[in-house]
Amino acid sequence: MSILKTVNLKKYYGSEENLVKAIDDTNIEVKKGEFVAIIGKSGSGKSTLLHMIGGLDRATDGKVFIDGKDIFSLKDEQLAIFRRRNIGFIFQYYNLMPSLNVWENVVLPLGLDGKEVDENFINDILKLLGLENKKQSLPNTLSGGQQQRVAIARALASRPSILLADEPTGNLDSKTSHDVMNLLKIMIKKYNQTLVMITHDDAIAQMADRVIYIADGKVVKVVL
Repeated sequence: MSILKTVNLKKYYGSEENLVKAIDDTNIEVKKGEFVAIIGKSGSGKSTLLHMIGGLDRATDGKVFIDGKDIFSLKDEQLAIFRRRNIGFIFQYYNLMPSLNVWENVVLPLGLDGKEVDENFINDILKLLGLENKKQSLPNTLSGGQQQRVAIARALASRPSILLADEPTGNLDSKTSHDVMNLLKIMIKKYNQTLVMITHDDAIAQMADRVIYIADGKVVKVVL
């Protein structure tokens, strides 16, 4: 069953001789439980694609379906609620709140959505990520790898339909990158999650079930 599908997705900027086709008639499909990496050079359109898949940016044309829902049929406020409840984001620069400790950062999205915190579930995530003794720590006391693990925990906390990761290891050294990716693979398997990750690092991409290569806003190759 497809959890994510894009149909003739386009994102254009400018017009006439200044027209830039950031995403140009792109069709991808991701099954539930799959780990897909989207790889491309800087300027290939991969970040733009991820932002549209996640509803952070609207398409010029085309559709994005998540769990069968056409997300661009939603008004801005409805889309924000859908995004918060169904999509977990992991960013390159962690995006943690500096004044909140680890536990507070992880459960923040639940509070914003008025949901009760399943403490056993959150504790289970933190233990698996090696953060059980860091619950009261502030982000600036953690290493880069630990901060990214907090971001992973936060993304999983609301049990989203899909996880989207934007260069999640781009700010880490190679050893820490592989440690974080191995943990992320363990987490998505344990919690039956779907992950779509963009990267420019072919070694990281090879850890995925499937790799989609993108150039000039188009899918140019898919490798299983």
